[in-house]
Amino acid sequence: MVTRSLKIALCIALSGISAFASESATLAARAQKSFKAGKFAKGYSQLERALVASRKEADVRSEGRIFIAMGQVRTMSLDFELADSLLNYVQAEGLDRSTKIMLVKAKTALKNASEKYSEAVSLCESVNEDELDKLADELQGSFYSECAIAYAGVRNEKKAKQALKMVDKRLDDDTGIYYWTDARLTDMLNLGDADKIYRKAESESVKSNTPYTTANILYHRGKYLSKSSPSESRKLLDRCKTAFELMGLPNNTKRCAE
Repeated sequence: MVTRSLKIALCIALSGISAFASESATLAARAQKSFKAGKFAKGYSQLERALVASRKEADVRSEGRIFIAMGQVRTMSLDFELADSLLNYVQAEGLDRSTKIMLVKAKTALKNASEKYSEAVSLCESVNEDELDKLADELQGSFYSECAIAYAGVRNEKKAKQALKMVDKRLDDDTGIYYWTDARLTDMLNLGDADKIYRKAESESVKSNTPYTTANILYHRGKYLSKSSPSESRKLLDRCKTAFELMGLPNNTKRCAE
């Protein structure tokens, strides 16, 4: 299960690569635009070029953030083994506080996506909340979103709701992350009508023009409605399949077709 917060975190990782107009920063910025437009092959190629440039520049932080971004993209495309290997390339030593948290968050997202929720919880609880509180609100919000889903995965409703409250505190409503996280918790913990909240998250995603996120929400809506409304479920999954197919993401396409 790939979350909207993962998409936000990808943007955070790429946007903070360099304060100057270095070659790696320029390529990373182009990659960010490509991913937002749903052009994954092009964006990933730009990240690979950015990685080479960061090594030429001998910029350890930029190299680490590019590896994190590449791992996040592979998580989004359901290439879990490759995502794990990319994230394991990143050495925490020498990284700034924000990049270290980005790495933990990316690893948490990977564990959530592969439904290894107890391992995701362990990652969440390895982070000192006082240190986290010093970081940008966007990074905090996306981190707490992943942790809320991890806690829901191990059926810890209390901690899942506590993390959800932190998402609400750290992010503006127009990010859509709060609605997405709330929908996942409602779905995973059987707390009520998750489809109503999924639809709100979908609406925010359409407004922000993020095709990947919209297609991902369609997948989860389709799965949620599979028993109560099979015909509506099939329509949603068909839309999901078409969208991912046009983005060139075969694993996601196959999942929507199952």
